[in-house]
Amino acid sequence: MTPPLNAAALEPLNTGALPAHWNRGIDKAAIDRAIARALEAVDRNLAHFGDAFPMPSSQGGVYPAMDNTEWTNGFWTGMLWLAYELTGAARYRDAGLRHVASFHARQRDRINVNHHDLGFLYSLSCVSGYQLTGEPLAAEAALGAARMLLERYLPGAGIIQAWGELSDPAQRGRMIIDCNLNLPLLYWASDFTGDPAFRTAADRHIEAAARHIVRPDGSTFHTFFFDPASGAPLHGKTHQGYADDSCWARGQAWGISGFPLVYRHNGDGRLVDLGKVLANYYLNRLPADGICYWDLVFTSGPEPRDSSGAAIAACGLLELARNLPLADPLRPAYERAAAGMVLTLAGDYADTSGTPGAGLLKHGVYHKPNGVGVDEACIWGDYFYLEALVRLTRTWRPYW
Repeated sequence: MTPPLNAAALEPLNTGALPAHWNRGIDKAAIDRAIARALEAVDRNLAHFGDAFPMPSSQGGVYPAMDNTEWTNGFWTGMLWLAYELTGAARYRDAGLRHVASFHARQRDRINVNHHDLGFLYSLSCVSGYQLTGEPLAAEAALGAARMLLERYLPGAGIIQAWGELSDPAQRGRMIIDCNLNLPLLYWASDFTGDPAFRTAADRHIEAAARHIVRPDGSTFHTFFFDPASGAPLHGKTHQGYADDSCWARGQAWGISGFPLVYRHNGDGRLVDLGKVLANYYLNRLPADGICYWDLVFTSGPEPRDSSGAAIAACGLLELARNLPLADPLRPAYERAAAGMVLTLAGDYADTSGTPGAGLLKHGVYHKPNGVGVDEACIWGDYFYLEALVRLTRTWRPYW
């Protein structure tokens, strides 16, 4: 029998504490209305931004425009590709291909690529573009980004360093849970080229994340440090959560989504088991309406919610559910929770102002400790909300 990756225990899921209306299942008409409203927002913003990109979070409910220089730019392009899949409309394809050219230039000129978020950037812009159109430039750009991501792999520690120069002592040996969703770019590159080095790095990184970022109670550290030479685990630390020993909600959502997404690529069923541990911990700590506070240490009170974390978690629950046996009672529970979460977002958190440049979802949080993007739209929240709507309407082949 294969030993578990982690000693974390699976909490029983307290379904009685989840919103009662989540048990009604998928309301197809409501999902269709939410998609129509989301596409209207994408069209408004496509006209508003042109070939520019939204900033990571809104200011006063509206995203400022920016060039292709942030770690978040791929989420907007990913929304264009999702809109193209939903409609087949050429305007989304054409805009997405213009973005592909921009992303190709970015990796060629190495513009702000000194971080692990190359997967967020290039899986959603260029792997997706290649998958949907066969555009060779998209594959070339994605492969260039994957090579840069592989440069960040520290063999001694078996991790991909998150941020900064590899020689920076403040960042040396740091991994973060967000990187789970950057790993599919490496698996794609390995399959595309036949080079096992990409896959080996991704396999070792996800095992380190499973063993050290996930705590015994099923919560997660945001970041974890290793000795880069020996690989010895050192300590966990938060960057955007409430405290080092709390559980940053969006980080837990990255784990719920990322572990089963990596299972798609490496077939290690222990990642699905671990995804269940993280999912139950998350679902058992939600407030009455089921939309998380910015840190799971909070379950009531005046602290801000994070709609973006909820959208990521919904996608993760749907990915997790599809990898569970039909007889597993958690499979329908996760499907109902994900659908309920998305419908709650659509009903109570969607931006219905019709303002050009506004996000799809209100009440997100970018970086609460630094006071950035608090109670604003976050572009990743918009992306994952639309991805979740797509997942609820079809068997969807992820860009991840």
